[in-house]
Amino acid sequence: MSNLHPAIQRVTDRVIERSRDSRAAYLSLMAEEADRHRDRNAALPCSNLAHGFAAAGEDKASIAARKGPNIGIISAYNDSISAHQPYGAYPPRLKVYAREVGATAQVGGSTPAMCDGVTQGADGMEMSLFSRDVIALSTTVGLSHLMYDSVALLGICDKIVPGLLIGALRFGWLPAMFVPSGPMPSGIPNKEKQAVRQLYAEGKVGRAELLESESKSYHSAGTCTFYGTANSNQMMMELMGLHMPGAAFVQPGTPLRQELDRAAIHRLAAITREGNDYRPLWKCVDEKAIINAAVGLLATGGSTNHAIHIPAMARAAGVVFDWTDLDELSANVPLLARVYPNGSGDVNHFHAAGGIGFVIGELLKAGLAHADVLTVGGQQGLNDYAREPWLDGDKVAWREVGANGDPEMLRTVDNPFMADGGMRLVTGNLGRACFKTSAVAPERWTIEAPCRVFADQQEVKDAFTAGELDRDVVVVVRFQGPRANGMPELHALTPILGVLQDRGYKVALVTDGRMSGASGKVPAAIHVSPEALGGGPLAFLQDGDVVRLCGHDGTLSTSADITGRNPAMAPPAARGTGRELFAMFRHFADDAEKGGSAMLAEAGL
Repeated sequence: MSNLHPAIQRVTDRVIERSRDSRAAYLSLMAEEADRHRDRNAALPCSNLAHGFAAAGEDKASIAARKGPNIGIISAYNDSISAHQPYGAYPPRLKVYAREVGATAQVGGSTPAMCDGVTQGADGMEMSLFSRDVIALSTTVGLSHLMYDSVALLGICDKIVPGLLIGALRFGWLPAMFVPSGPMPSGIPNKEKQAVRQLYAEGKVGRAELLESESKSYHSAGTCTFYGTANSNQMMMELMGLHMPGAAFVQPGTPLRQELDRAAIHRLAAITREGNDYRPLWKCVDEKAIINAAVGLLATGGSTNHAIHIPAMARAAGVVFDWTDLDELSANVPLLARVYPNGSGDVNHFHAAGGIGFVIGELLKAGLAHADVLTVGGQQGLNDYAREPWLDGDKVAWREVGANGDPEMLRTVDNPFMADGGMRLVTGNLGRACFKTSAVAPERWTIEAPCRVFADQQEVKDAFTAGELDRDVVVVVRFQGPRANGMPELHALTPILGVLQDRGYKVALVTDGRMSGASGKVPAAIHVSPEALGGGPLAFLQDGDVVRLCGHDGTLSTSADITGRNPAMAPPAARGTGRELFAMFRHFADDAEKGGSAMLAEAGL
């Protein structure tokens, strides 16, 4: 790409060089597997094949004779998660769409689908990050039947998209595409929701009022409308070219949504090895695609969880990407969107204003993204994703996005909200961590104050209730890393810390846990690595030690001499709610900067 920004080129070249051996090993495995599984029917003995299509009904004859491609569906459907509830009706429809073009489709497998919104602050949150490994493993189990020529991945939310992609990448000789179901309609204004949460934290309203408010916000089928991890997932799949262009934020149950689903299945039938436009996943997900995903995350102020997920997804494709890369990209990619919780409007407003298509167009114009990537959804690389879908009669078509529809939500590269992407690497004698500066007012980017050290969220809540945090304070919550307790999100702390900040105190959070894609206005150094368990620096902090966090100069440090201290003892691993069954994942997990995965670590990836 002739006009590629020098920083994007520099980071890309560094990632390519760093990944040379691991990427070569991955490509070699994919080439070997593609050759070994070239003839799908011949690879399966007759008895095995008969088992595979025994319940395929009217599609049995076509699958047996291999009259057309057979599309495998991996679904994360459940109806406890609003975003995934629409998927219950998808397989019958997708099979019809496949038959329209002489193909067939089968559900190859299902995966779990946890919602962090349901498990926030509860026991299940300690299994959330590792559910990504379980989802990846479930995906590989579903695809291990070797019955398929391409793959439709039905998943949207937090750990589900990364898990599906990690699993699918081990079958990278198959074309694969994500088929989203879209966001729910907008509910009550976000500021109203946030205000009620803070009132509840202060004890000024009760549970009934809080539940009524939350129910007006999360009220129907579809993805939650704030710009957290789920919607950041959708943005990244667009930037990686793994959707039909513009599919991310079209609402469920609409004619356009249905036609995008149809187009996805038709496309998956057209890009198999048997056709003349073969687009295997291993060719689509390369170093440039990973860089594009990170650039999109930064340009839109996306979820901090992807500082963990991008390295993990990259590893599955043999690509090594770390926080130094993310930090350098952030310093050069401007913030082009403010979507709640970073702004007032939600993803529906974002989409209506021009959405992802507008952002991609701006990035390409400035040379901030790689246009020359292989995508599943078009012929012109990432340029296809700078357009928006619409219904031309009863068929989906794509058109230019046009001018920005809301300058309070979207900006051009020439007039951004911030000159950088607002995802800073902070380092020092307390380790390496991420600080999402785009969500925090610049005057709050630096705090230096005595710390108060806690081992879990409940201790923080108790201290807040007792009035012990009514002062300038750095709240340190440790033993929250992958090996300690599965690295839960600490989103329940957001209202408490917000109240303290609104009372006029200088407040920050430092933790080796996660803080969520919905984290907001309080400065926070999260994902601190190395984690406290095993001797990370946070284990040596004591109450009253002065801690400095600065988003301007990238500092995370203490002025206290912690070198001669004994580390604090970690709480015993929790049991109950099935958490004890995840002991293996905790034991083998690697650092957050590598993705916090036990599965990838033990696989040698």
